[in-house]
Amino acid sequence: MKLIRSTNGKLVFRLGQRDKLLLLEVLKLYPRITSSSRPLTKFGKLPDQQTNQRLLDEALAEQRVQNKKLLETFLTDPRRFAETETGLRLTLSAVDVEWLLQVLNDIRIGSWVMLGSPEEKFENLNLETAPHYWAMEISGLFQSRFLEALET
Repeated sequence: MKLIRSTNGKLVFRLGQRDKLLLLEVLKLYPRITSSSRPLTKFGKLPDQQTNQRLLDEALAEQRVQNKKLLETFLTDPRRFAETETGLRLTLSAVDVEWLLQVLNDIRIGSWVMLGSPEEKFENLNLETAPHYWAMEISGLFQSRFLEALET
């Protein structure tokens, strides 16, 4: 995937068929983060922490439902990817890219949590962990490409 143009708040990417397949497959994994994996704080106790944690969990659940609906629309929109002589063209607004970054981050972090939140290089690759590792790496790859595009 490569940024080919950025004008008037629109970013145009060139993708190969494999890029499209990888992006669509990793996006199908959303959501990966569960409410219990997002504590309100890591440091000490807060007043009324249980109520505040419940409110955070409810807000995140509502956001995941909304993102899931948007993602279904994104994945099924036949105009999203335009065929060209050199592959495919994906046109996104800056808002679309920001939203995709959030979705991909959920997939990447959720996959990392599923792998046991390793701090060092992950070396326990097997049939059970490979899909989580794949999702973490592929979502991170697309995140980096989108972030590079926003910086141009």
